[in-house]
Amino acid sequence: MKNNKSRNGFTLIELIIVMVILGIMAAVAVPRYLDSISNAEEAAEDAVISAIRSGLTQYANNSLYESGRAEWPTNPFDALAEKPVGYSLDESDADVDGEWTFSNGRITHQRADNSRYAWEYDPGTQGGGDDAAIGSLGQRSAF
Repeated sequence: MKNNKSRNGFTLIELIIVMVILGIMAAVAVPRYLDSISNAEEAAEDAVISAIRSGLTQYANNSLYESGRAEWPTNPFDALAEKPVGYSLDESDADVDGEWTFSNGRITHQRADNSRYAWEYDPGTQGGGDDAAIGSLGQRSAF
């Protein structure tokens, strides 16, 4: 008599090989995914800072037109028509994911991975006098 066993399912070796292949794929994909998240947050920060720079230029032009002197606001976010998502009036540095703050001449932003970045801001010499001058907005630095 013939032994007719039908083979159903996968062997243990086949399952282990599939698990190893999935592990290798995950090991390659996860770092790239995390890098893309970091790159996206950096691009979002660049967009906000670029908007602030443009807003400061517009603010200085309006100030020049109205008072004859180009000045920047004390708080750089005041130069924006619309504040960025996560902007807080909190006087301390950013401490919540996605939060933007301005305090003591420094713009801070906290990313989703809890890393913080800062941009130094100097509004320049303000007020009505011949020494009035616009200030500077620094580059990103880890904080």
